[in-house]
Amino acid sequence: MTDHKPGVDEATGTSFVGHEWDGIQELDTPLPRWWVYIFAATVVFAAGYVVAYPAAPDTDGLTGWSSHRQLAETLTAEAAARAPRLNAIAATPIEQLPANPALMRSAIEGGRAAFKVNCVQCHGAGAAGSKGYPNLNDDDWLWGGDIASIHTTISKGVRNPDVDDTRFSQMPAFADILSKGQIQQLVSHVRAISGQGKPSPAGAALFAENCASCHGPDGKGMREQGAPNLTDGIWLYGGDRATLTETIAKARYGVMPHWAGRLDPVTIKMLAAYVHSLGGGEANPPPPPIATAGGANVGP
Repeated sequence: MTDHKPGVDEATGTSFVGHEWDGIQELDTPLPRWWVYIFAATVVFAAGYVVAYPAAPDTDGLTGWSSHRQLAETLTAEAAARAPRLNAIAATPIEQLPANPALMRSAIEGGRAAFKVNCVQCHGAGAAGSKGYPNLNDDDWLWGGDIASIHTTISKGVRNPDVDDTRFSQMPAFADILSKGQIQQLVSHVRAISGQGKPSPAGAALFAENCASCHGPDGKGMREQGAPNLTDGIWLYGGDRATLTETIAKARYGVMPHWAGRLDPVTIKMLAAYVHSLGGGEANPPPPPIATAGGANVGP
């Protein structure tokens, strides 16, 4: 770059700045007048905004407007609009919620939002779960898939030592009870009843002696014990031989947090409604028969 005495461009009549780069000189072209006017207007507007609105720290501005106040007013109005539906959900027993389609739809949508905040970390955005975290879309349930049972599971959690009536089951670690060969025989039997291998008479005998009390003699599980169905091909950790060996030898002890006390009762109801709606929800069991004075059992 070299410096020259500023001259005038003959073609445009504009003065040069006085710098040259490889024979190219820079014109001292003035800014368009319209651009200067707009820039000046923005400066004036900015000064007025600072005075009128709380643009500076610890100031309210002449208008008294506040984004925090506006948000609070919006949230208050939204809460007031939602209150009748939430109150109706709160007043409806969980097992009666499906009988009111409009209220059930509202509960499902509320539960959908709550699920995205509290549950997707383990069960996934689509509730399909992953290894160790159940798929909530299918019809395989450890403790029951009717809306009341789901509500109890969400409220009480699974294996929470600080909750007296939490969902609880405990499978022993058979590495401390059986030999490696016996564990493999058990694995063979479990794979056989799930349609993955040939029958193992020795494994069947071991299963009857050690596992049938929880999983049932046919391996179809017992919800009272929280014991899974081993015959349906749906696995929480996996049904291959290596994974089944680890499960039987070391046992599993997954924990689900209890949400009672963490979420309000209405939100828990809405979560139960949403999970029940995902595709695997079951109908509520019929109420138990009522005993009459004569001893006969009659329905409600």
